[in-house]
This record gives sequence, C-alpha cells and structure tokens, in this order.
Amino acid sequence: MIYETITLSPTPATLTAYAFTATGDCHTPLRRAVVICPGGGYRFLSAREAEPIAEYFLGAGLNVFILRYTVGEGARDYAPLIQASLAIKHIREHAEYYHIDPRYVYTCGFSAGGHLAGWAGTQWNLPLLKPYLGDAPEGINRPTGMILSYPVISAGAMAHRGSFNHLLGRATDGTEPELDAFSLEKQVGPHTCPAFIWHTFTDETVPVQNSLLMAEAMTAAGIPFELHIYPEGPHGLARANEETANGKPDHNNPHLQDWIDLAVRWIKDFNYGE
Repeated sequence: MIYETITLSPTPATLTAYAFTATGDCHTPLRRAVVICPGGGYRFLSAREAEPIAEYFLGAGLNVFILRYTVGEGARDYAPLIQASLAIKHIREHAEYYHIDPRYVYTCGFSAGGHLAGWAGTQWNLPLLKPYLGDAPEGINRPTGMILSYPVISAGAMAHRGSFNHLLGRATDGTEPELDAFSLEKQVGPHTCPAFIWHTFTDETVPVQNSLLMAEAMTAAGIPFELHIYPEGPHGLARANEETANGKPDHNNPHLQDWIDLAVRWIKDFNYGE
C-alpha cells in the first residue's frame, strides 16, 4: 500500500496517493486510477469531497489520488488546469510504481471540482500547457474519462458566478467574452473524453442546466456519456450519506447514494481499444 503526498512542482498544488500495490502474497491485477478534485467554488477545498470519496473508490478496487489545487487568488491564470495536467502526467509516468494501468486515468470532481475535472477533459490540449508538460507524449495529461458530480459547467446565465470570479480574479456578470474559455460546454469537441455526469433537479446553487448543457454539447460532438438526474437533493451532496452530510438531514439521502456505485461500474466497464 502506498500512501504519500507529493508537490506538483513548479506549482504549490499537492497530490495525495492511496494506492494498493501487489506486495507479498497479493497478486492483484493493475488497477485503474481516479484523480479526485474536491469542490468549493475555487474558494476553498471541501474535505467532504476528498477522503470519503477516496476511501470508497479504494475499497472498490481503484487506486485514488486527491488533487489539492490552488484556490482564491491561486485559481487565476489557468493554475488549476495546469495542476490537474501535472497530476495526470505524474500518475501515468509512475504507473508501475502506483500499480495502475496508464491507459485508465480518470478525473472525478464535485461542483467547482467538477468544473476542473471537466476542464481537464475538454482543454487538455491547450498550448499554454505545453511548457509544463515538456517533451512528454501528446495526450499524457488527457483523462480517460471524467466523473462530473453536480458540476459547474457554464459561465453564462446558469453559472455559479463565484467560481468564475475566482478564475478570472475579478467580478463578472456573464457577458465578458473571455468567459467563453472557461465555459466547458463551449469547449467540447472530438478531442473531449467520455463522461459520467450526475446532478439533482432541485440544486439551487449550481442549476441542473449545467449538466444538461454539457450533455447536449457532448451529444452534438458524438462523445459518449452517462447522465443521471435525481429528482431531489441540495447542492454539495458528496456521498449523500451520514458520513458526508455534516449534520444536515437533507444531505443524507439513500436514494442518491448509488451514484458512486454507478460511477465505479462505468469506470470498470470502459474498454480502451480492447
């Protein structure tokens, strides 16, 4: 078992690994990897969307990495996207050490972390990332797939405005043309990786239209996805169980708790050219 935290130089972001390896009389097959991006509106990082998610994925047979990207002033200048790219690159370059199959490295994000997970899956090929990736093979930072949990997607009318204010470093009203670069539904194309998306219809913080816009864009681009819209539930559900409810009864909802099992199945059923 590997448990370690590294710094993703030259940035201050960290990557914490929870990796089960083949040691002693354990001869487990190579595992698939998931990079968890906690939410928090690019203002803070939610603890409820970090270790509790990692714990479950690890027990389900996946090796897990929590990306603690920079927020607040540190979210400007594409910093979180750069850090997510460095995380995926690091995992693939150390695949043997972490006992993973480098073909299968997924992002999983919540709310603004869902935006980052989707950002990595739609804009992994931005030229500004090249200096950070060096002479690594093209696409080394492209996720195999992305799990988008009640994600911030659009910078337009349905935006979680605070997230984009932090990304731009100033107040926005949704009309600024530079916001298009951060509006993920406008960045979907043939290069975009497949997605597992879930949201609740009654989310008042990040409207469900965010996920619907992403699904519509992926449909138009011919990119496969799995989409679950649950009829009820507030924003920030995490596991939707007692452990992550933080004492809020409406955050402990058995009807929603199967999302993570569905996501694990989606990861394990994905066959990369096999």
